[in-house]
Amino acid sequence: MITIEDVLKNVKMKLSAKNEALIRSAYELANKAHQGQKRKLGEDYIQHPLNTALNLAKVGLGYQTIIAGLLHDVPEDTKVTLDEIEKKFGHDVAVLVDGVTKLGKIKLRGTKEEIYLENLRKMFLAMATDIRVVLIKLADRLHNMETLGALPKEKQIRIARETLEIFAPIANRLGIGDIKGRLEDLSFKYLDPKNYNYILKLSREQHKLRKKYIAKTIIVLKKQLSREKIRVIEIYGRSKRLYSLFVKLKRYNMDIKKVYDLAGIRIIVPEIVNCYETLGIVHKKYRPLVGRIKDYISLPKPNGYQSIHTTIFGPEGKFLEIQIRTKKMDNEAEFGIAAHWVYSEQKKTLKDIFFRNKVKVPKEEIMWVKQLREWQNDLGKDNQEFMEGLRIDFFKNRIFAFTPMGDIIDLPEEATPIDFAYKIHSEVGDHATGARINERIVPLDYKIKNGEVVEIITSRDRKNPNQDWLRFVKTSAAKSHIRKFRKK
Repeated sequence: MITIEDVLKNVKMKLSAKNEALIRSAYELANKAHQGQKRKLGEDYIQHPLNTALNLAKVGLGYQTIIAGLLHDVPEDTKVTLDEIEKKFGHDVAVLVDGVTKLGKIKLRGTKEEIYLENLRKMFLAMATDIRVVLIKLADRLHNMETLGALPKEKQIRIARETLEIFAPIANRLGIGDIKGRLEDLSFKYLDPKNYNYILKLSREQHKLRKKYIAKTIIVLKKQLSREKIRVIEIYGRSKRLYSLFVKLKRYNMDIKKVYDLAGIRIIVPEIVNCYETLGIVHKKYRPLVGRIKDYISLPKPNGYQSIHTTIFGPEGKFLEIQIRTKKMDNEAEFGIAAHWVYSEQKKTLKDIFFRNKVKVPKEEIMWVKQLREWQNDLGKDNQEFMEGLRIDFFKNRIFAFTPMGDIIDLPEEATPIDFAYKIHSEVGDHATGARINERIVPLDYKIKNGEVVEIITSRDRKNPNQDWLRFVKTSAAKSHIRKFRKK
Protein backbone atom coordinates (compact mmCIF):
# COMPACT_ATOMS: atom_id res chain seq x y z
CA MET A 1 0.00 0.00 0.00
CA ILE A 2 1.28 3.46 -0.97
CA THR A 3 1.20 6.28 1.58
CA ILE A 4 1.57 10.05 1.24
CA GLU A 5 5.03 9.65 2.85
CA ASP A 6 6.09 7.48 -0.12
CA VAL A 7 5.04 10.26 -2.48
CA LEU A 8 6.89 12.97 -0.54
CA LYS A 9 10.06 10.84 -0.30
CA ASN A 10 10.19 10.64 -4.10
CA VAL A 11 9.68 14.34 -4.91
CA LYS A 12 12.75 15.47 -6.87
CA MET A 13 12.30 19.21 -6.36
CA LYS A 14 13.18 20.68 -2.97
CA LEU A 15 9.87 21.38 -1.24
CA SER A 16 9.26 24.36 1.02
CA ALA A 17 7.34 23.66 4.24
CA LYS A 18 4.35 25.48 2.73
CA ASN A 19 4.30 23.37 -0.44
CA GLU A 20 4.74 20.11 1.46
CA ALA A 21 1.77 21.15 3.62
CA LEU A 22 -0.28 21.78 0.46
CA ILE A 23 0.51 18.26 -0.85
CA ARG A 24 -0.54 16.77 2.51
CA SER A 25 -3.70 18.87 2.47
CA ALA A 26 -4.53 17.67 -1.08
CA TYR A 27 -4.08 14.07 0.09
CA GLU A 28 -6.39 14.64 3.07
CA LEU A 29 -9.04 16.17 0.81
CA ALA A 30 -8.79 13.31 -1.72
CA ASN A 31 -8.82 10.67 1.02
CA LYS A 32 -11.94 12.16 2.60
CA ALA A 33 -13.68 12.70 -0.77
CA HIS A 34 -13.03 9.10 -1.93
CA GLN A 35 -13.94 7.62 1.48
CA GLY A 36 -15.87 4.36 1.04
CA GLN A 37 -15.01 4.05 -2.68
CA LYS A 38 -13.27 0.86 -3.79
CA ARG A 39 -11.43 -0.17 -6.94
CA LYS A 40 -12.08 -3.43 -8.81
CA LEU A 41 -9.19 -5.08 -6.95
CA GLY A 42 -10.98 -4.36 -3.68
CA GLU A 43 -8.45 -1.79 -2.42
CA ASP A 44 -9.43 1.69 -1.19
CA TYR A 45 -9.82 4.12 -4.12
CA ILE A 46 -7.29 6.55 -2.62
CA GLN A 47 -4.56 4.10 -3.69
CA HIS A 48 -5.07 5.15 -7.32
CA PRO A 49 -4.47 8.92 -6.88
CA LEU A 50 -1.59 8.13 -4.50
CA ASN A 51 0.06 5.92 -7.14
CA THR A 52 -0.56 8.55 -9.81
CA ALA A 53 1.09 11.20 -7.61
CA LEU A 54 3.99 8.83 -6.88
CA ASN A 55 4.59 8.31 -10.62
CA LEU A 56 4.62 12.10 -11.13
CA ALA A 57 7.04 12.62 -8.24
CA LYS A 58 9.40 9.97 -9.65
CA VAL A 59 9.70 11.71 -13.02
CA GLY A 60 10.60 14.99 -11.34
CA LEU A 61 7.41 17.07 -11.53
CA GLY A 62 6.69 19.81 -9.00
CA TYR A 63 4.21 20.24 -6.20
CA GLN A 64 1.31 21.66 -8.26
CA THR A 65 1.37 18.74 -10.69
CA ILE A 66 1.57 16.26 -7.79
CA ILE A 67 -1.40 17.95 -6.10
CA ALA A 68 -3.35 17.73 -9.38
CA GLY A 69 -2.42 14.03 -9.56
CA LEU A 70 -3.85 13.47 -6.07
CA LEU A 71 -7.06 15.34 -6.95
CA HIS A 72 -7.51 14.29 -10.60
CA ASP A 73 -10.59 12.10 -9.96
CA VAL A 74 -12.17 14.23 -7.22
CA PRO A 75 -14.47 16.53 -9.30
CA GLU A 76 -15.67 13.62 -11.45
CA ASP A 77 -16.23 10.95 -8.78
CA THR A 78 -17.05 12.89 -5.58
CA LYS A 79 -19.12 15.82 -4.32
CA VAL A 80 -16.09 18.15 -4.14
CA THR A 81 -16.26 20.74 -6.94
CA LEU A 82 -13.56 22.30 -9.09
CA ASP A 83 -14.36 25.69 -7.52
CA GLU A 84 -13.55 24.29 -4.08
CA ILE A 85 -10.23 22.95 -5.40
CA GLU A 86 -9.42 26.37 -6.90
CA LYS A 87 -10.18 28.19 -3.64
CA LYS A 88 -7.99 25.81 -1.64
CA PHE A 89 -5.09 25.17 -4.05
CA GLY A 90 -5.15 27.99 -6.59
CA HIS A 91 -6.03 28.55 -10.25
CA ASP A 92 -3.12 26.58 -11.77
CA VAL A 93 -3.98 23.37 -9.91
CA ALA A 94 -7.66 23.79 -10.85
CA VAL A 95 -6.72 24.17 -14.54
CA LEU A 96 -4.64 20.98 -14.43
CA VAL A 97 -7.36 18.99 -12.64
CA ASP A 98 -9.97 20.30 -15.09
CA GLY A 99 -7.75 19.32 -18.02
CA VAL A 100 -7.29 15.77 -16.72
CA THR A 101 -11.02 15.49 -15.96
CA LYS A 102 -11.84 16.47 -19.55
CA LEU A 103 -9.29 14.01 -20.91
CA GLY A 104 -10.88 11.36 -18.66
CA LYS A 105 -14.22 11.94 -20.34
CA ILE A 106 -12.62 11.30 -23.72
CA LYS A 107 -12.86 7.57 -24.22
CA LEU A 108 -10.18 6.71 -26.76
CA ARG A 109 -12.21 3.70 -27.83
CA GLY A 110 -15.37 5.11 -29.37
CA THR A 111 -17.69 2.58 -30.91
CA LYS A 112 -17.32 4.31 -34.26
CA GLU A 113 -14.02 5.15 -35.95
CA GLU A 114 -15.22 8.75 -36.40
CA ILE A 115 -15.75 9.21 -32.64
CA TYR A 116 -12.41 7.55 -31.88
CA LEU A 117 -10.54 9.92 -34.19
CA GLU A 118 -12.35 13.02 -32.96
CA ASN A 119 -11.46 12.06 -29.40
CA LEU A 120 -7.82 11.72 -30.38
CA ARG A 121 -7.92 15.26 -31.74
CA LYS A 122 -9.27 16.58 -28.45
CA MET A 123 -6.58 14.81 -26.50
CA PHE A 124 -3.78 16.32 -28.52
CA LEU A 125 -5.32 19.79 -28.41
CA ALA A 126 -5.38 19.49 -24.63
CA MET A 127 -1.79 18.32 -24.75
CA ALA A 128 -0.63 21.36 -26.69
CA THR A 129 -2.39 23.68 -24.20
CA ASP A 130 -0.54 22.37 -21.12
CA ILE A 131 1.66 19.32 -21.44
CA ARG A 132 1.48 18.67 -17.69
CA VAL A 133 -2.12 17.52 -18.23
CA VAL A 134 -0.81 14.72 -20.44
CA LEU A 135 1.99 13.89 -17.99
CA ILE A 136 -0.68 13.41 -15.28
CA LYS A 137 -2.70 11.29 -17.70
CA LEU A 138 0.37 9.11 -18.42
CA ALA A 139 0.95 8.62 -14.68
CA ASP A 140 -2.74 7.78 -14.24
CA ARG A 141 -2.66 5.30 -17.14
CA LEU A 142 0.47 3.62 -15.77
CA HIS A 143 -1.24 2.73 -12.51
CA ASN A 144 -4.39 1.63 -14.33
CA MET A 145 -2.25 -0.74 -16.41
CA GLU A 146 -0.59 -2.09 -13.26
CA THR A 147 -4.05 -3.03 -11.93
CA LEU A 148 -5.59 -4.11 -15.25
CA GLY A 149 -5.89 -7.76 -14.13
CA ALA A 150 -9.04 -6.92 -12.16
CA LEU A 151 -11.02 -6.10 -15.33
CA PRO A 152 -12.80 -8.51 -17.72
CA LYS A 153 -10.60 -9.90 -20.53
CA GLU A 154 -12.33 -7.89 -23.28
CA LYS A 155 -11.59 -4.63 -21.45
CA GLN A 156 -8.03 -5.71 -20.70
CA ILE A 157 -7.28 -6.18 -24.41
CA ARG A 158 -9.01 -2.96 -25.45
CA ILE A 159 -7.22 -0.82 -22.85
CA ALA A 160 -3.86 -2.53 -23.46
CA ARG A 161 -4.09 -1.89 -27.22
CA GLU A 162 -5.02 1.73 -26.63
CA THR A 163 -2.04 2.05 -24.27
CA LEU A 164 0.41 0.49 -26.72
CA GLU A 165 -0.84 2.51 -29.72
CA ILE A 166 -1.49 5.88 -28.07
CA PHE A 167 0.01 6.38 -24.60
CA ALA A 168 3.37 4.59 -24.93
CA PRO A 169 4.24 6.48 -28.16
CA ILE A 170 3.31 9.79 -26.49
CA ALA A 171 5.64 8.96 -23.57
CA ASN A 172 8.33 8.11 -26.13
CA ARG A 173 7.92 11.39 -28.04
CA LEU A 174 8.15 13.27 -24.74
CA GLY A 175 11.37 11.34 -23.99
CA ILE A 176 10.06 9.64 -20.82
CA GLY A 177 11.83 6.32 -21.32
CA ASP A 178 10.85 4.83 -17.97
CA ILE A 179 7.08 5.29 -18.39
CA LYS A 180 7.22 4.38 -22.10
CA GLY A 181 8.98 1.07 -21.33
CA ARG A 182 6.67 0.16 -18.46
CA LEU A 183 3.53 0.91 -20.50
CA GLU A 184 4.80 -1.22 -23.40
CA ASP A 185 5.65 -4.19 -21.18
CA LEU A 186 2.30 -4.05 -19.37
CA SER A 187 0.40 -3.85 -22.68
CA PHE A 188 2.46 -6.72 -24.14
CA LYS A 189 1.44 -8.93 -21.20
CA TYR A 190 -2.26 -8.66 -22.09
CA LEU A 191 -2.10 -8.39 -25.88
CA ASP A 192 0.23 -11.34 -26.51
CA PRO A 193 0.50 -13.44 -23.33
CA LYS A 194 2.12 -16.40 -25.12
CA ASN A 195 5.04 -14.36 -26.49
CA TYR A 196 5.19 -12.28 -23.30
CA ASN A 197 5.77 -15.40 -21.19
CA TYR A 198 8.30 -16.74 -23.72
CA ILE A 199 10.29 -13.46 -23.72
CA LEU A 200 10.04 -13.21 -19.91
CA LYS A 201 11.50 -16.72 -19.53
CA LEU A 202 14.18 -16.02 -22.16
CA SER A 203 15.11 -12.73 -20.51
CA ARG A 204 15.43 -14.35 -17.07
CA GLU A 205 17.58 -17.16 -18.45
CA GLN A 206 19.87 -14.70 -20.20
CA HIS A 207 20.02 -12.53 -17.07
CA LYS A 208 21.23 -15.51 -15.00
CA LEU A 209 23.83 -16.40 -17.63
CA ARG A 210 25.14 -12.84 -17.93
CA LYS A 211 24.87 -11.57 -14.35
CA LYS A 212 28.32 -12.83 -13.22
CA TYR A 213 29.88 -11.96 -16.57
CA ILE A 214 28.67 -8.33 -16.39
CA ALA A 215 29.74 -8.02 -12.74
CA LYS A 216 33.29 -9.19 -13.64
CA THR A 217 33.46 -6.79 -16.60
CA ILE A 218 32.33 -3.88 -14.40
CA ILE A 219 35.23 -4.58 -11.98
CA VAL A 220 37.71 -4.56 -14.89
CA LEU A 221 36.29 -1.32 -16.35
CA LYS A 222 36.24 0.41 -12.96
CA LYS A 223 39.93 -0.35 -12.46
CA GLN A 224 40.81 0.76 -15.98
CA LEU A 225 38.88 4.05 -15.71
CA SER A 226 40.34 4.74 -12.24
CA ARG A 227 43.85 4.16 -13.62
CA GLU A 228 43.12 6.74 -16.35
CA LYS A 229 41.85 9.25 -13.72
CA ILE A 230 38.21 9.20 -14.98
CA ARG A 231 35.72 9.91 -12.20
CA VAL A 232 32.77 7.54 -12.53
CA ILE A 233 29.54 8.64 -10.88
CA GLU A 234 27.90 5.27 -11.42
CA ILE A 235 28.49 2.05 -13.36
CA TYR A 236 25.92 -0.74 -13.45
CA GLY A 237 24.42 -3.54 -15.53
CA ARG A 238 21.17 -3.03 -17.42
CA SER A 239 18.75 -5.39 -19.18
CA LYS A 240 16.60 -4.78 -22.23
CA ARG A 241 12.88 -4.36 -21.58
CA LEU A 242 10.62 -7.25 -22.61
CA TYR A 243 8.58 -5.60 -25.37
CA SER A 244 11.64 -3.87 -26.79
CA LEU A 245 13.44 -7.25 -26.86
CA PHE A 246 10.45 -8.90 -28.57
CA VAL A 247 10.33 -6.21 -31.30
CA LYS A 248 14.08 -6.61 -31.90
CA LEU A 249 13.89 -10.42 -31.95
CA LYS A 250 11.16 -10.29 -34.61
CA ARG A 251 13.59 -8.39 -36.85
CA TYR A 252 16.09 -11.25 -36.51
CA ASN A 253 13.63 -14.18 -36.89
CA MET A 254 13.67 -14.68 -33.10
CA ASP A 255 17.42 -15.46 -33.12
CA ILE A 256 18.69 -14.34 -29.70
CA LYS A 257 22.32 -14.61 -30.83
CA LYS A 258 21.81 -11.60 -33.13
CA VAL A 259 20.67 -9.29 -30.32
CA TYR A 260 23.83 -7.64 -28.95
CA ASP A 261 22.17 -5.24 -26.50
CA LEU A 262 20.15 -7.84 -24.58
CA ALA A 263 22.13 -6.84 -21.50
CA GLY A 264 24.84 -4.28 -21.10
CA ILE A 265 26.70 -1.82 -18.91
CA ARG A 266 25.87 1.84 -18.36
CA ILE A 267 28.64 4.23 -17.31
CA ILE A 268 27.66 7.62 -15.84
CA VAL A 269 30.37 10.31 -15.83
CA PRO A 270 30.37 14.03 -14.84
CA GLU A 271 30.94 15.87 -18.14
CA ILE A 272 30.48 15.41 -21.90
CA VAL A 273 34.26 15.38 -22.44
CA ASN A 274 34.47 12.43 -20.00
CA CYS A 275 32.02 10.48 -22.20
CA TYR A 276 34.43 10.58 -25.14
CA GLU A 277 37.46 9.91 -22.90
CA THR A 278 35.63 6.88 -21.46
CA LEU A 279 34.78 5.63 -24.96
CA GLY A 280 38.47 5.76 -25.90
CA ILE A 281 39.50 3.89 -22.74
CA VAL A 282 36.83 1.20 -23.27
CA HIS A 283 37.99 0.71 -26.89
CA LYS A 284 41.62 0.55 -25.77
CA LYS A 285 40.70 -2.30 -23.43
CA TYR A 286 38.15 -4.10 -25.63
CA ARG A 287 37.89 -4.16 -29.43
CA PRO A 288 34.69 -2.43 -30.71
CA LEU A 289 32.34 -4.11 -33.18
CA VAL A 290 32.52 -2.17 -36.47
CA GLY A 291 29.35 -0.24 -37.30
CA ARG A 292 27.95 -0.52 -33.76
CA ILE A 293 29.22 2.81 -32.36
CA LYS A 294 26.36 5.34 -32.06
CA ASP A 295 27.01 8.91 -30.95
CA TYR A 296 23.68 10.29 -29.77
CA ILE A 297 25.47 13.11 -27.95
CA SER A 298 26.57 15.03 -31.05
CA LEU A 299 23.41 13.85 -32.87
CA PRO A 300 20.62 13.41 -30.28
CA LYS A 301 17.44 11.48 -31.03
CA PRO A 302 14.42 13.71 -31.86
CA ASN A 303 12.97 13.22 -28.36
CA GLY A 304 16.18 14.66 -26.84
CA TYR A 305 17.85 11.34 -25.90
CA GLN A 306 21.64 11.63 -25.60
CA SER A 307 24.21 8.91 -24.96
CA ILE A 308 27.10 7.07 -26.61
CA HIS A 309 26.46 3.40 -27.43
CA THR A 310 29.20 0.98 -28.41
CA THR A 311 29.21 -2.81 -28.75
CA ILE A 312 32.49 -4.46 -27.79
CA PHE A 313 34.08 -7.88 -27.90
CA GLY A 314 34.18 -8.23 -24.11
CA PRO A 315 35.94 -10.81 -21.94
CA GLU A 316 35.76 -14.33 -23.41
CA GLY A 317 34.99 -12.72 -26.79
CA LYS A 318 31.31 -12.17 -25.94
CA PHE A 319 29.44 -9.18 -27.38
CA LEU A 320 28.50 -6.54 -24.83
CA GLU A 321 26.84 -3.13 -25.26
CA ILE A 322 28.26 -0.19 -23.28
CA GLN A 323 26.27 3.04 -22.84
CA ILE A 324 28.15 6.15 -21.73
CA ARG A 325 26.42 9.37 -20.64
CA THR A 326 26.40 12.18 -18.09
CA LYS A 327 24.05 12.26 -15.09
CA LYS A 328 22.03 14.96 -16.81
CA MET A 329 21.62 12.79 -19.92
CA ASP A 330 20.65 9.81 -17.79
CA ASN A 331 17.90 11.76 -16.03
CA GLU A 332 16.63 13.15 -19.32
CA ALA A 333 16.55 9.62 -20.80
CA GLU A 334 14.31 8.49 -17.93
CA PHE A 335 12.22 11.61 -17.32
CA GLY A 336 12.25 13.35 -20.72
CA ILE A 337 10.47 16.68 -20.95
CA ALA A 338 9.67 16.54 -17.22
CA ALA A 339 13.39 17.00 -16.52
CA HIS A 340 13.33 20.34 -18.37
CA TRP A 341 10.13 21.80 -17.00
CA VAL A 342 10.16 25.35 -15.67
CA TYR A 343 7.45 25.24 -13.06
CA SER A 344 5.16 28.24 -13.12
CA GLU A 345 4.08 27.02 -9.69
CA GLN A 346 7.09 28.77 -8.11
CA LYS A 347 7.79 32.42 -8.70
CA LYS A 348 11.46 32.15 -9.61
CA THR A 349 13.33 29.84 -11.99
CA LEU A 350 14.32 26.73 -10.07
CA LYS A 351 17.45 24.63 -10.22
CA ASP A 352 16.69 20.99 -10.90
CA ILE A 353 18.47 18.99 -8.21
CA PHE A 354 20.06 16.82 -10.86
CA PHE A 355 21.44 19.63 -12.99
CA ARG A 356 23.86 22.42 -12.16
CA ASN A 357 22.30 24.82 -14.66
CA LYS A 358 19.00 26.66 -14.54
CA VAL A 359 16.58 24.75 -16.70
CA LYS A 360 14.06 25.88 -19.22
CA VAL A 361 11.86 23.88 -21.60
CA PRO A 362 13.72 23.95 -24.93
CA LYS A 363 11.49 25.03 -27.82
CA GLU A 364 12.38 21.96 -29.87
CA GLU A 365 11.17 19.67 -27.05
CA ILE A 366 7.55 20.76 -27.48
CA MET A 367 7.68 21.96 -31.09
CA TRP A 368 6.13 18.75 -32.38
CA VAL A 369 3.14 19.22 -30.04
CA LYS A 370 2.50 22.73 -31.40
CA GLN A 371 3.11 21.48 -34.92
CA LEU A 372 0.48 18.79 -34.40
CA ARG A 373 -2.08 21.32 -33.20
CA GLU A 374 -1.50 23.57 -36.23
CA TRP A 375 -1.54 20.58 -38.54
CA GLN A 376 -4.94 19.44 -37.21
CA ASN A 377 -6.40 22.88 -37.95
CA ASP A 378 -5.12 22.69 -41.54
CA LEU A 379 -6.70 19.28 -42.07
CA GLY A 380 -10.14 20.47 -41.02
CA LYS A 381 -12.51 17.54 -40.66
CA ASP A 382 -10.56 14.96 -42.67
CA ASN A 383 -10.28 12.43 -39.85
CA GLN A 384 -8.96 9.58 -42.00
CA GLU A 385 -6.03 11.67 -43.16
CA PHE A 386 -5.51 12.86 -39.58
CA MET A 387 -5.18 9.29 -38.28
CA GLU A 388 -2.96 8.21 -41.16
CA GLY A 389 -0.67 11.19 -40.61
CA LEU A 390 -0.71 10.70 -36.84
CA ARG A 391 0.50 7.13 -37.18
CA ILE A 392 3.25 8.05 -39.62
CA ASP A 393 4.33 11.60 -38.75
CA PHE A 394 4.14 11.49 -34.97
CA PHE A 395 4.20 7.92 -33.72
CA LYS A 396 6.80 6.38 -35.99
CA ASN A 397 10.50 6.41 -35.16
CA ARG A 398 12.14 9.65 -36.20
CA ILE A 399 15.43 10.42 -37.96
CA PHE A 400 17.52 13.59 -38.34
CA ALA A 401 18.81 14.57 -41.78
CA PHE A 402 20.80 17.68 -42.73
CA THR A 403 20.55 20.23 -45.50
CA PRO A 404 23.87 21.10 -47.23
CA MET A 405 23.89 24.26 -45.03
CA GLY A 406 23.73 22.14 -41.87
CA ASP A 407 20.06 22.75 -40.93
CA ILE A 408 18.43 19.77 -39.20
CA ILE A 409 15.28 18.27 -40.74
CA ASP A 410 13.20 15.96 -38.51
CA LEU A 411 11.54 13.12 -40.48
CA PRO A 412 9.83 9.77 -39.85
CA GLU A 413 11.93 6.65 -40.37
CA GLU A 414 12.04 5.46 -44.02
CA ALA A 415 11.30 8.98 -45.29
CA THR A 416 12.50 9.72 -48.84
CA PRO A 417 14.14 12.74 -50.53
CA ILE A 418 10.64 13.83 -51.64
CA ASP A 419 9.48 13.93 -48.00
CA PHE A 420 12.63 15.92 -47.20
CA ALA A 421 11.93 18.35 -50.09
CA TYR A 422 8.36 19.06 -48.94
CA LYS A 423 9.57 19.52 -45.36
CA ILE A 424 11.78 22.37 -46.64
CA HIS A 425 9.09 24.01 -48.82
CA SER A 426 6.21 22.95 -51.08
CA GLU A 427 7.94 24.67 -54.04
CA VAL A 428 11.06 22.56 -53.51
CA GLY A 429 8.94 19.41 -53.43
CA ASP A 430 6.86 20.31 -56.49
CA HIS A 431 9.98 20.99 -58.61
CA ALA A 432 12.21 18.16 -57.34
CA THR A 433 13.91 16.12 -60.08
CA GLY A 434 16.67 14.33 -58.17
CA ALA A 435 18.63 14.08 -54.94
CA ARG A 436 22.17 13.76 -53.64
CA ILE A 437 22.82 12.00 -50.33
CA ASN A 438 26.30 12.67 -48.93
CA GLU A 439 27.20 14.02 -52.40
CA ARG A 440 26.07 10.80 -54.12
CA ILE A 441 23.13 10.74 -56.57
CA VAL A 442 20.29 8.54 -55.25
CA PRO A 443 16.81 7.63 -56.55
CA LEU A 444 13.87 9.67 -55.20
CA ASP A 445 12.45 6.62 -53.39
CA TYR A 446 15.72 6.18 -51.43
CA LYS A 447 15.15 5.72 -47.67
CA ILE A 448 17.10 8.42 -45.83
CA LYS A 449 19.25 7.26 -42.91
CA ASN A 450 19.87 9.14 -39.68
CA GLY A 451 22.55 11.83 -39.99
CA GLU A 452 22.77 11.92 -43.81
CA VAL A 453 23.23 15.18 -45.74
CA VAL A 454 20.47 15.58 -48.33
CA GLU A 455 20.57 17.94 -51.30
CA ILE A 456 17.46 18.28 -53.48
CA ILE A 457 17.96 18.94 -57.21
CA THR A 458 15.13 21.05 -58.66
CA SER A 459 14.13 22.19 -62.15
CA ARG A 460 11.74 24.96 -63.24
CA ASP A 461 10.83 22.74 -66.19
CA ARG A 462 8.96 20.45 -63.80
CA LYS A 463 5.53 22.03 -63.49
CA ASN A 464 4.04 19.75 -60.85
CA PRO A 465 4.85 16.68 -58.72
CA ASN A 466 4.89 13.16 -60.14
CA GLN A 467 1.76 11.19 -59.15
CA ASP A 468 3.89 8.02 -58.86
CA TRP A 469 5.56 9.58 -55.80
CA LEU A 470 2.46 8.64 -53.80
CA ARG A 471 3.67 5.04 -53.92
CA PHE A 472 6.68 5.71 -51.69
CA VAL A 473 6.37 9.03 -49.81
CA LYS A 474 5.82 8.72 -46.05
CA THR A 475 4.78 12.11 -44.67
CA SER A 476 1.26 13.50 -44.83
CA ALA A 477 2.60 16.87 -46.03
CA ALA A 478 4.12 15.29 -49.16
CA LYS A 479 1.01 13.20 -49.84
CA SER A 480 -1.27 16.20 -49.37
CA HIS A 481 0.66 18.37 -51.89
CA ILE A 482 0.85 15.59 -54.49
CA ARG A 483 -2.89 14.86 -54.14
CA LYS A 484 -3.74 18.56 -54.68
CA PHE A 485 -2.26 18.37 -58.17
CA ARG A 486 -4.04 15.08 -58.86
CA LYS A 487 -7.39 16.78 -58.06
CA LYS A 488 -6.55 19.68 -60.40
